[in-house]
Amino acid sequence: MTYTEVSFDEASEIIELAGFIDLDSIDKLPGGWANSNYVLFLNDGTKLVLKIWNEQSIEEVEYLLLMTCYLANNDVPTPHPIIFNNGKYIIIKNELAWTLLPFIEGQWLESNHSSLYSLGRIQASMHLIKPPKGLKENFSMGSMLFEKIFSVAEENNHWTDFIKMLKTESSIIIDKIGNLPKGVIHGDLFPDNVLGSKNQVNSILDFEEVCHGILAFDLVMTFVGFGWENGESVPERWGSLLDGYQSIRKLSDDEIDSLSDLHRLATLSIAAWRYWQFVIYLPNTEHSDRYLQMTARLNKKTPF
Repeated sequence: MTYTEVSFDEASEIIELAGFIDLDSIDKLPGGWANSNYVLFLNDGTKLVLKIWNEQSIEEVEYLLLMTCYLANNDVPTPHPIIFNNGKYIIIKNELAWTLLPFIEGQWLESNHSSLYSLGRIQASMHLIKPPKGLKENFSMGSMLFEKIFSVAEENNHWTDFIKMLKTESSIIIDKIGNLPKGVIHGDLFPDNVLGSKNQVNSILDFEEVCHGILAFDLVMTFVGFGWENGESVPERWGSLLDGYQSIRKLSDDEIDSLSDLHRLATLSIAAWRYWQFVIYLPNTEHSDRYLQMTARLNKKTPF
């Protein structure tokens, strides 16, 4: 992955452009596959997050920040971007977008009952929000990505077993899925995108896949992230997530009937993103086989 190294002086300059002073120290933040993230410690005890968007265009970042602000203003627990002195949420440096966020205390959310129940409630509340104007219709790790992979395979005349399987499986599933309720979806609620403490969600992070999508798909994607351990699904985790979700929003019969297919499509989506990222885009790293963690799940028992 591409990573932007940030010096103390550069970080000091950025915070001053947002009205902050007296940087004490800077440290890298764990998590994130497509951006550079740092926590900035100020002398007065304030903590800020500096994010450099390595793989998104300026236009894409502006869109994502606009959506994030909308969700934060509609009570979704996510940090609201900090406005710079220029009245914008970004500073352009070396042709990349640099942003500042308030630091949210917490650890990556655990997969116990209370934590997942809390996450289910928050996700359902988000699904009830009126979609903002300009919200994209297409899920970036779905059909669009599949077609990119197929185009590369066709161009290189190299249809691997995975790409052949992806084309067959995704086509069957997409044809089966009916007209299910849509709304604002996060699309990637994995443990490294949710902060929590005391078995409760503190904040949802990284709305980079946000779009107008199938709500039940978003829910089962969360189970893809939180509901598996040692290569096996954990039905109790699905029960906790679903109970929390349905305490706010009930699934329709059509949604319930589609959960198995949606979960399979969500699993394929993560496998496809990992294949694109670590086999096609950034080959020959220690992550080249990460997509196989997902494909191995396709024949495993699930609670759906």
